Amino acid sequence: MNLFDIIGPVMVGPSSSHTAGAVRIGNVCRRLLGEAVARADIYLHGSFLATGKGHGTDRALVAGLLGFAVDDERIPDSFAWAAKSGMEFSFAGIDLGSDAHPNSVKLCLLGKSGRKLDVTASSIGGGQICINSIDGITTNFSGDCPTLIVHNLDQPGHVAEVTSMLEHKMVNIASMQLYRNGRGRDAVMVLECDQEVPQDGIRWLEHLEGVEKVTYLGMTDEA
Repeated sequence: MNLFDIIGPVMVGPSSSHTAGAVRIGNVCRRLLGEAVARADIYLHGSFLATGKGHGTDRALVAGLLGFAVDDERIPDSFAWAAKSGMEFSFAGIDLGSDAHPNSVKLCLLGKSGRKLDVTASSIGGGQICINSIDGITTNFSGDCPTLIVHNLDQPGHVAEVTSMLEHKMVNIASMQLYRNGRGRDAVMVLECDQEVPQDGIRWLEHLEGVEKVTYLGMTDEA
């Protein structure tokens, strides 16, 4: 552990889990969507639901969806900033099950262009987060590095196509996870990378037969 693991993030408080982690969840979800958020339906679970309002979790999530960083002084006023930007949002409670982390949230997002994205995420302490699912498919990544998520039919060859593209673009794979909801059904690849993935490589993947959706989490907010 380094010094920042012990002290925690530089942030607008009061809680690294309920505030800073919530900002990070919103920010990562905005970048996964790839565009500005037009509407967000936000469902709080467990401790997020029970004590989130007092800790500013609701305002932190909205701040992250607006692209604010964890130390942005505008976080307490994020609702007003959302109104200025035209972003609509709602909050409700949800039971994500006994296996879900107490600090969990489901976000159903609609982008300015009409793009939709459903994400379940949790704040696991010290401002760190985990993206638990995307569009109903299980995932497990932090958003700390460029991440490529490929939804495809569970057929031979797709893993080789994705890894070959990254090799051609000189992008090194830091970790790779494979999930599917049944043999021959829907599958997802999650590849955390050491370098940004070029947009032309992402567009090439989007046009491959059997690839249903490509989501990319870059390290800059281009929305």
